[in-house]
Amino acid sequence: MKTILVTGGNGQLATCIKDLEQSINGFRFIYVDSGELDITKEADVNAFFSSNDIDWCINCAAYTAVDKAESEKEKAFAVNVLGVKYLAAACKEYNVKMIHVSTDFVFEGDACLAYSESDATNPVGVYGETKLEGEKEIERHLAEHFIFRTSWLYSEHGHNFLKTMLKLSETKSELNIVADQIGTPTYAKDLAAVLLKVVSSNSVAYGLYHYSNEGVASWYDFAHAIFEISENNIKTFAIKTEAYPTPAERPHFSVLDKTKVKGTFNIEISHWRDSLKEAIKRID
Repeated sequence: MKTILVTGGNGQLATCIKDLEQSINGFRFIYVDSGELDITKEADVNAFFSSNDIDWCINCAAYTAVDKAESEKEKAFAVNVLGVKYLAAACKEYNVKMIHVSTDFVFEGDACLAYSESDATNPVGVYGETKLEGEKEIERHLAEHFIFRTSWLYSEHGHNFLKTMLKLSETKSELNIVADQIGTPTYAKDLAAVLLKVVSSNSVAYGLYHYSNEGVASWYDFAHAIFEISENNIKTFAIKTEAYPTPAERPHFSVLDKTKVKGTFNIEISHWRDSLKEAIKRID
């Protein structure tokens, strides 16, 4: 039986992997959070890999507080760059296949067409910068790897936009939502299913991939759909980014082109509204 190490074990993506782990046979899973394995400590990573027989490492661990990253650069760098570097080096040393999850925030957001894997990167904030550096560390230390960039991740688990909107609807009658940032909401369970397909098929189609649900939306569109599908009567008003200033700049356009991932792994991807319906059912 092969062993899959899943870092960031308490996060929403890892929890979605846990929900789906029975869908593949012949694997056992080890889920670790920072208390069980601090990936920012090289000695701890090496000790863990040497004492466990690991075949795959799915790295879901990340510093994802986009705004706080602007004032906590060292923390973001430690997790998103150093931690990734140590994992990649350990995977090389112990012959472990690595899947790493990255972000649409590696792009500047000034495009008008969906970003492909070959498009130039130029992150506009610390979070995106550190995630891009993490990708580069993997490329430096581990030739055979999978990197999946995704966007606007949400699920019935953890802290995310869907959960926040539903929580706010309990006390608010109306909300102002940014309408000039465009991307694609992605159901973490859909991404988890793709990652597990890569593992279960023992794929050697290494490289960089873009994955999100199908379709295009603004945060306003996303919020409006959440309230519509959950049959909530809260009113939403579209505003511009400058009306809701944040410490970190966001890309205004970060839609991802999924041509490569669909062709390589022969997958069909659900539209974001269809997946949102499924997520809301699971919350209810």
